[in-house]
Amino acid sequence: MSKRDVFEYALVRVVPRMERGECFNAGVIVYCRAKSFVAARTHLDEAKLLALDPAADVAGVRAALGAVRGVCGGGEAAGQAAGDDAGRRFRWLIAPRSTVVQPGPVHTGLTLDPEAEVERLLDLLVR
Repeated sequence: MSKRDVFEYALVRVVPRMERGECFNAGVIVYCRAKSFVAARTHLDEAKLLALDPAADVAGVRAALGAVRGVCGGGEAAGQAAGDDAGRRFRWLIAPRSTVVQPGPVHTGLTLDPEAEVERLLDLLVR
């Protein structure tokens, strides 16, 4: 039997109008310390966004989701987090914030393949 590693994940939520408290899942961030792995996948349901807020800034939400993916990837796309290790980038992304794109609570699990876990969770919890 192959060794399974502990991983952590958080959903990425879109809260179009914070005063109403309505939100929906638009992505997932997965971190596996044993593999020095962090990645995010996103899927924006524009119809859902516009149903909750017809005046929503769709391009702005897409840009914020792209920034989450960029921080996970490291390098220039990570901005100030470019030199940080995978764990620090994950912790930065899951820090609470009061913006339209927010992280949800952190959950844990076991996986053989963190990359496959990102896709599995996106399909299960977002799409």
